[in-house]
Amino acid sequence: MTTTLEQPKVEGAEPPPARMRWEPWALAALLVGTAVAYIWGLGASGWANSFYAAAVQAGSESWKAFFFGSSDAANSITVDKPPMSLWLMSLSVRVFGLSSWAMLVPQALLGVGSVALLYATVKRWFGAPAGLLAGLVLALTPIAVLMFRFNNPDALLVLLMIASVWAMLRAVEDGRTRWMVLTGVFVGLGFLTKQLQVMLVVPPLALTYLVAGPPKFGKRLAQCFAALGAMIVSAGWWLLIVELWPASSRPWIGGSQNNSILELTLGYNGLGRLNGEETGSVMPGGGRGEVAAAMGGAGEAMAGGRFPGGGAPGGGGMWGSTGITRMFESAQGGQIAWLMPAALILLVAGLALRGRAPRVDTQRASFLVWGLWLLVTGLTFSFMAGIFHAYYTVALAPAVAALVAIGSATLWRRRDTLWVRAVLATTLLATAAMSWVLLGRSASFVPWLKWAVVVVGVIAAVAVLVPALTRGRIGAVVTLAALFTGLAGPTAYAVDTIATPHTGSIVSAGPNVEGAHGGPGGMGGPGGMGGPGGMGGAGRTDGAAVPTLPGGALAGATDGAAAGATDGMGGMGAMGGAAGGLLSGSEPGAELVALLEQDSGNYTWVAAAIGSNSASGYQLATEDPVMPIGGFNGSDPSPTLEQFQQYVADGKIHYFISGGRGGGMGGDGTASEISTWVQENFTAVTVDGVTLYDLMS
Repeated sequence: MTTTLEQPKVEGAEPPPARMRWEPWALAALLVGTAVAYIWGLGASGWANSFYAAAVQAGSESWKAFFFGSSDAANSITVDKPPMSLWLMSLSVRVFGLSSWAMLVPQALLGVGSVALLYATVKRWFGAPAGLLAGLVLALTPIAVLMFRFNNPDALLVLLMIASVWAMLRAVEDGRTRWMVLTGVFVGLGFLTKQLQVMLVVPPLALTYLVAGPPKFGKRLAQCFAALGAMIVSAGWWLLIVELWPASSRPWIGGSQNNSILELTLGYNGLGRLNGEETGSVMPGGGRGEVAAAMGGAGEAMAGGRFPGGGAPGGGGMWGSTGITRMFESAQGGQIAWLMPAALILLVAGLALRGRAPRVDTQRASFLVWGLWLLVTGLTFSFMAGIFHAYYTVALAPAVAALVAIGSATLWRRRDTLWVRAVLATTLLATAAMSWVLLGRSASFVPWLKWAVVVVGVIAAVAVLVPALTRGRIGAVVTLAALFTGLAGPTAYAVDTIATPHTGSIVSAGPNVEGAHGGPGGMGGPGGMGGPGGMGGAGRTDGAAVPTLPGGALAGATDGAAAGATDGMGGMGAMGGAAGGLLSGSEPGAELVALLEQDSGNYTWVAAAIGSNSASGYQLATEDPVMPIGGFNGSDPSPTLEQFQQYVADGKIHYFISGGRGGGMGGDGTASEISTWVQENFTAVTVDGVTLYDLMS
């Protein structure tokens, strides 16, 4: 057998793992299996998050919209994120035409790439078995399965974060500056994907290199500054162009109140996420009580933390309870928490076993960087007071997967030591207990599985304590039992996720979970908010009272289509049905689509609608620009009433479509002003259950 690579010899460091003949075949099986899982039935989710799908369509039609990440090809406003994740999907749509597959397959391939890169990063110093385990855990993490089959920016973000760790560990390996520069480039590109979220990996990267980098401390510090410079350049070029581009000839920066990408970066997508003061958000600051009063029970749920972040009532405002246990609560637990106890236990044990290694030991550096990633990101998510969704937890998946893999590999090699076997047994018991809790939250979902996991986990834990049972064929059986204990629950959730279409702005993986919202049965999936039978889908069908939001719009409707046909044009609007709403895209009928397409070439925008999600469905159905007044939340002051009136006078907008998400909460109220002006000056007609106004009549 030959070694996998050549590396510098370090006194006290373990020799590199040997290469086995089966490695290429095992890797091929992992990647092919991941690709099949992520691509299987991909088209069932349709436009997925239609907010981003509309921007993908716009970017495939207009290079200007492509560059800025505009919601429409006429460039009225951008999405509230930088556009890098949209670029890949837009290029695919340019080549293959507009379809769900053309948009989502690039996301699935990013998932395969993430699994492959994590395998390579772990395998380099811990061997192929550890690399395969890391890749497998990542591939089967429920929220990763969802995000790599969805069109949110998180898929590309995960790949770039893994790439930054890979490059930094290469720098620890040989001390070359080029690797730290590359680390900075990956972080910078991550910034162009989802702004400040990628910065959560910067402290782990910098601290790990300052501790373990081969050069003297002064040079290590200089190399970190070189990485910082590379990060600034790789992200700053786009920010600089956008900031210097004349505002009159570029789209409004969605998510900002002053048309500034810097404001968006530092405010709505920055510090606002931490302190909860997101100007222009759904219900910023004191607006929660007003909305709660207007909505009755639904408003209380929103203000109390049950909408839309999930979590325990009353613990931390509308985005869920905050605290050290947040990642294990109902909304987040099934997404990511299956192996988090194991990862934390193995992190401590792995660092203890590498305690006497040289300062430059790459294996200890691996524990350090992945462990800091898990702790920094996990604690930030746990205590952030601003907008938080369960799918954000995908950013934890690579760290959990890597720690489980490198920790298991390190401890398994030292299993002759009693305390190491005790730690392995404790890890298995903790994992079995975690699976019992998480599976128990979905009583009707594979009810026998939690019993099987606990029984197998206890047997495996006992077997690990007996040295003779950890070797030979019996040892292989114990290993398989340990894998079943750790992966049975996530795999069941992953299969359910693959088999279930997901649409809407707030989604989560796996089956219905008691006390949680955000996936099937909750917001963003069938049967709950964002799906048929709930807010954000086809409206309420259970005959329950329908709450009214500020401005008079209905939060749901008994027939779905009627939700958008009310006179509440200035409020939050229908959160579902044909007109769409805050969390789900519109679903126009054939007659309405034909009407919008008639003489569409004569107009800059075939229609305008309140909120990006409401506008998105009409745009995707017609493939013509539809102006999303007020951006995602309907609260951005774009356009102003005067600008809108001028567009109408110039004959640029054909129809105004009622319903959708109204403006005024947290913004300048321009959406409400426009709605009122249209209602007072034009005649309403109803087509396919949707109220609209012909602005040219």
